[in-house]
Amino acid sequence: MAAATACPSCGSNRLYKDGLRYLSDGSSVQRWLCRNCGYRFSNPNPTGSTRQWKNLPSGLNLPSGLLYSCQGNNDPDGRVPSAFEAVQTLATVEKENEKRAAGATETKSMLPYIEGKLIEYLWKAKKHGLSELTIKQRVSKLRCLVKMGADLLNPESVSTALAMSELTPINKKGYIVAYKSFAKSFNLQWEPPKIRVERKVPFIPTEAEIDTLITGCGRKTAAFLQVLKDTGARGGEAARLKWTDVDERTNTVRINNPLKGSLARVVKVSPKTIAMLNALPKTGEFIFNTNVSTVRKNFTKQRNKLADKLQNPRLKQIHLHTLRHWKATIEYHKTKNIKYVQYLLGHKKLENTDIYTHLVNFESDEWHVATARNLEEEKKLIEAGFEFVRYSEKDELAIYRKRK
Repeated sequence: MAAATACPSCGSNRLYKDGLRYLSDGSSVQRWLCRNCGYRFSNPNPTGSTRQWKNLPSGLNLPSGLLYSCQGNNDPDGRVPSAFEAVQTLATVEKENEKRAAGATETKSMLPYIEGKLIEYLWKAKKHGLSELTIKQRVSKLRCLVKMGADLLNPESVSTALAMSELTPINKKGYIVAYKSFAKSFNLQWEPPKIRVERKVPFIPTEAEIDTLITGCGRKTAAFLQVLKDTGARGGEAARLKWTDVDERTNTVRINNPLKGSLARVVKVSPKTIAMLNALPKTGEFIFNTNVSTVRKNFTKQRNKLADKLQNPRLKQIHLHTLRHWKATIEYHKTKNIKYVQYLLGHKKLENTDIYTHLVNFESDEWHVATARNLEEEKKLIEAGFEFVRYSEKDELAIYRKRK
């Protein structure tokens, strides 16, 4: 289109090409349709032609001169739109497309800026003492919010993205916590949406099922699970255990890298756990892979394979954190001492431990029963997890039991 070509009616340069007009001498001229006023005209100076065309109104420029029924653009009442209305509609559509394209370009251009803000938030969170794992999880959720179409610097945009998402309430709560931290870092005023999360009762397996799972896993995964069973530690806490944290003399493990603001603690473990740890190769400072996500993936793969092999679907309900729930529930049932369970789990607040006081009713559970005639046999039973029941003077036996 030549730069000088303009609508003779309104002078606009916003034109559509509208086909060619063939002349009697075999040449052709370009026809134009004005996107501004709907006026149709031919190029007054066609290439290769000496003829001059006058842009006089014709039937094509009359209100009824342009039919769009073949394109399905009739009004619902059957009225055929005029050429001017049709062009105005096309112009509106084009403007919307231009806005979308501009919006997409603007979003892409904002990505480096948003990424810079995420890096800035990362350093602020680190300076405030948040753990690396917590920061990593929150930044990951913030990036997901961006992918969901949220503008992190516009709290209302984030609220809209969360409202339109199909996240479960518990997952949505995690996103809210992440963005609440981000908004606070940059002094953004945000009223988080109210999310109601119903606390579910966790699955508590039997000790026999846990032992079956430990036996069926590989050497390193089995030792990892045994540590979780004996200590009630989180997966991330066990993954950070160092060889110097294991004391063979006292059969204890020091959890010196607690997560989620928990307290460091020393936990008694069984000789079996110490033996399984000693059987592992000492190739570095840490006992296990410090990337708990990798440990979890390996465990899940082995667990599912074992569950299918034994045809026991209950094993698939056991996760790394399940062993923490199991340990807390069993210890409270044995001791009825909530303060001891609180220390075992590293909780700072007692209300976080209180859930384990009413998780499972053990009244109908079955027990392994064993007896001991001397102190040495009693020690072995205690180390194996048996608890004292009573002493039979008639048989001169100490009676012990352990939940199946």
